[in-house]
Amino acid sequence: MPARSVLRLVLVAVLLLGSVLALVVSAEPARAQAAGGRRIALVIGNSGYRHVDRLTNPANDARLIARTLQGAGFTLVGDGPQLDLDKPRFDHAVQAFGSALQGAEVALFYYSGHGMQVNGVNWLVPVDANPTAPRDLDFEMVDASLVLRQMENSGTKLNMLILDACRNNPFAVRGVRGTASGLAEMQAPEGTVISYATQPGNVAGDGNGADSPYTSALAAAIRQPGLDVFHVFNQVGLSVKQLTGGVQQPWLASSPISGNFYFFNGPVTINPGPQASDEAVFWQSVANSRNPGDLQAYLRRYPNGSFAELAQQRLAALTAPVAPPPAASAPRSETPGGRSRFDGTWDVTLAGESHLEIP
Repeated sequence: MPARSVLRLVLVAVLLLGSVLALVVSAEPARAQAAGGRRIALVIGNSGYRHVDRLTNPANDARLIARTLQGAGFTLVGDGPQLDLDKPRFDHAVQAFGSALQGAEVALFYYSGHGMQVNGVNWLVPVDANPTAPRDLDFEMVDASLVLRQMENSGTKLNMLILDACRNNPFAVRGVRGTASGLAEMQAPEGTVISYATQPGNVAGDGNGADSPYTSALAAAIRQPGLDVFHVFNQVGLSVKQLTGGVQQPWLASSPISGNFYFFNGPVTINPGPQASDEAVFWQSVANSRNPGDLQAYLRRYPNGSFAELAQQRLAALTAPVAPPPAASAPRSETPGGRSRFDGTWDVTLAGESHLEIP
C-alpha cells in the first residue's frame, strides 16, 4: 500500500477516535446526573392576588428556584415556574405533578405565596381565593396534604415539600374562624423532607430584595456541590437566621431517608458558577454590618448580585443625613420675688422705641 494511503488511513482513524472520545467526555456529566434517577419538580409562585394584598417576591422566588433546579437536573412540570395560579390551574398542576412522578426517583414541590392554617390544616392560597367561612376552604384553596399524598403514592425514594408560605394570614378578618399564625407542623411520610420558611406557628418575611430571605438562601445552598439534602437545609437555616438577625428561623421535619442525595455532587455535574456560594458567604459576613464600607464592598464585587437591592437599601439607610434634634426649651428659674427668671441666651429681634428696659 502506498505510503500516502497509509497516512490517510491513520489520519481518519485518529479523527474517528477523537470523535468517540469527545462523545464519551460530553456524555459523562449526563450519565453522572442520571445516576441519581429522574428528578421531577413542581415550582409555584403566587404574587398577583385578586382579593387580598399582592405579594412582591413569590414570582421572583419561583423563577430563581426553577432555574436552580433545572441546573441540578430536575424536569419541571410545565417546563418552568408556574406563576399566579388560580384554583383550577393549581389543581391541574398538582395532578400533573402526581402523574409525572411515576417512575421517578426524586420529587420536589416548591411553593411561594400566601399560606394559612385553619384548625391545624395548612392551606395554599390560589390567586382567586376569597373565602368568607371555613366551609369555603375545600373549594377555594389547596390542602398541602394533597401534595404530600401525590408524592407518597408515587413510589419515589425521596420527596421534598418546600413551603415559603408562612406569611401573615390575609383572611384573618374575613370570618374564617380557627385560623392561627404561620403554618402548622405536618407529619413527614416515609422518605420525605418538609422545609418551612420559619418555625410552625411563626410568620416569615417577604423580604426587602428581589427574593425572600429563605428562597435566596435555599438557591445558594442548593448550588454548593457536595452538600447532601440535610446539609443543604441546615445551611439554609443558618443563613436565614443570620440574614434576619435571628427573627426568622427555618424549620425542618423529616422521616428517615435511605441513602444520600446531592443536588450537585462534584465536578461531573452541571457547574453552578464559581461565584454562587462565594456571594452568599460574602453577603452573610456584611449583612448586619453598620459600616457603609462593608455594603459598598459587596456592591462593588456583586453589582447585580442576589442581595444587591437589599444592600442598596441598607446602605441608603446608613448614609441618610440625620435631622438635628429639636431645640430644647431654655431653662428658667424662680427669683425670690416669685417672678420667672430666664437663665438662657436671648435670640430675638427688637423693634419699636430705641429705649427699652428688660427686667
